[in-house]
Amino acid sequence: MAQPPPAGVYVPVPTFFVSKKAANYNPTAAPLDLETQAKHSIHLAKSGIKGLVILGSTGEAVHLSNQERYGVLSYVRKELESAGFKDYPIIAGTASQNIEEVLEQLKSAKEAGSQWGLCLVPGYFAGASTQEGIIRWFTAVADASPIPVLVYHYPGVSNNVKVIPSTYATLSKHPNIVGCKLSHGDVSYHAQIASSPKIDHSHFHTFTGLGQQLLPVISIGAAGTIDGTAGFFPKSVVHLYNLSINNSPTEEQVKERQLLQYKVSSVEELVVKFGTVGIKEAISRILGLGDADGTRLPLFGGIPGGDKEWENWKEAIGDLDAVEKSL
Repeated sequence: MAQPPPAGVYVPVPTFFVSKKAANYNPTAAPLDLETQAKHSIHLAKSGIKGLVILGSTGEAVHLSNQERYGVLSYVRKELESAGFKDYPIIAGTASQNIEEVLEQLKSAKEAGSQWGLCLVPGYFAGASTQEGIIRWFTAVADASPIPVLVYHYPGVSNNVKVIPSTYATLSKHPNIVGCKLSHGDVSYHAQIASSPKIDHSHFHTFTGLGQQLLPVISIGAAGTIDGTAGFFPKSVVHLYNLSINNSPTEEQVKERQLLQYKVSSVEELVVKFGTVGIKEAISRILGLGDADGTRLPLFGGIPGGDKEWENWKEAIGDLDAVEKSL
């Protein structure tokens, strides 16, 4: 049986593109900015983040060619190694629905140094898909994948395709399927998967895609989170995780983790509302990395409302920023 990614906090990193001020900027498809990509990844590793999800939804995987995918994955791996982070966990996302292309991307990911793949549930035919069809799709991928894979369920980008808990229980028995990322707010489904006695949780790790529910889902067996807010407040989310896994907290620690969860959840609303666009805006404004509106078409212009909208988040961001600077 293949091993799952270690428990902890992971970041779904954005893909950085060159600034509009760059000589080689192209408004149709801005070139990759690999230096900033690596700089952000190393900052996260130094801040205690357990690993990275590269080329997930936040990474605009659907906007990159397969050649660009390999370039991002291989460059980040090389720079992490150079910075002293040998064998640092990298999970490569796929969003294609064609099994052969998914397998090509997973093979390329392995060649680029990634240890796991995160495969988005195919949702183009969500209305006609059955649970048996989804099981067969993932089984075909896992049978032929050169690296272990996780099931990525994000209804918001996959036509609200449904994956029920019993489907995860079935898929968890495959030796090359080692976990899932649940990017939705259904805590009952989290519980029915992360706490299921029908799943071997040493082989199959359940990660929430929303840090805003990290504390509660840890209590029901989740292995951690793959969280967008951790991309700009990494130490805070890691600290919340460490507090959450403490099974014998003091009264003071109970109060601390409840307050920290409140602060993380408040900032997380920015991610929920604006997705990739909001994450890039925050990373640019808080960490000074990349353009605030540095996305590829059809994503355009940063968060609607710009500076005026950002003002609405100043209190929540300021509260968590103070925590980050204290750690």
